[in-house]
Amino acid sequence: MTPRTTLPAAAVADATATADATDLTADLTAAEALARLLTPEAVALLDNPIWAALTGPHAHLAERLGDAARYPVDVSPFTALADPADPQGWRDLAALAGPPGTALPVTATAPDDWEVVEAGQGVQLIATALRTEPAPEAVLLGLADVPEMLDLVARTKPGPFLPRTVLLGRYLGLREEGRLIAMAGERMRLPGWTEISAVCTDPDHRGRGLATRLVRAVAHGIEQRGDRPFLHAAASNTKAIALYESLGFTLRRRTEFTVVRTPVTVADGGADDVANGGANGGADGGARP
Repeated sequence: MTPRTTLPAAAVADATATADATDLTADLTAAEALARLLTPEAVALLDNPIWAALTGPHAHLAERLGDAARYPVDVSPFTALADPADPQGWRDLAALAGPPGTALPVTATAPDDWEVVEAGQGVQLIATALRTEPAPEAVLLGLADVPEMLDLVARTKPGPFLPRTVLLGRYLGLREEGRLIAMAGERMRLPGWTEISAVCTDPDHRGRGLATRLVRAVAHGIEQRGDRPFLHAAASNTKAIALYESLGFTLRRRTEFTVVRTPVTVADGGADDVANGGANGGADGGARP
């Protein structure tokens, strides 16, 4: 039997201190990288990303009324306000949403007369040390692939994905024997920033690094365009958050998301003034913003 070797206490202490120092250096490096990226302009965009997208690169898809905006209901459920603290924005959003009592997701605290249906916590992460690279084996997904994409989403539940979500940006997939087994793509696009979303892998094919390959590949396309990748995740999805952090994403902020129901009584005006064609707004939007 081989004798067990015991390291001197001093050596163990030195090794532990070195490991702790390495972790601290990595944390400081990530924090420093984050601080460099977060200019006042970037903070304003990332604090209200849906509004920044709908009034920026995704304006061609936006349905807008005054200080409220939303995506078409078959593209994305998300809505936004220019200033969540302004009551007029909420009145505009209620009119934009349609019939009183309509349920819709928001990322701000709603007025007291809005019923809260569901509430949750999320996180926003920024790419600070992400190594990106193309994935030659990945295929570009489009409208023709939507039935398969919807099926994969239904089985993996990565977040909202609707019949025309693919119009938001570039989606990549991995196929095996012709079957879609993993995908990831771009969702919100702000000036200088693009969100990675819909990262999912068929349960029978997990543990092979497919999500990592797709995240790196989608991020590569984003960086080639001159944007910086970021993403959101449910705060409870600690496994996904750990993966993203291991790839080089850094937690920027914690967020709240709420599903609310519009008041039964809505202020007059607005429903006929929806910009970009009302309920059909953005129907002519291409696959690329």
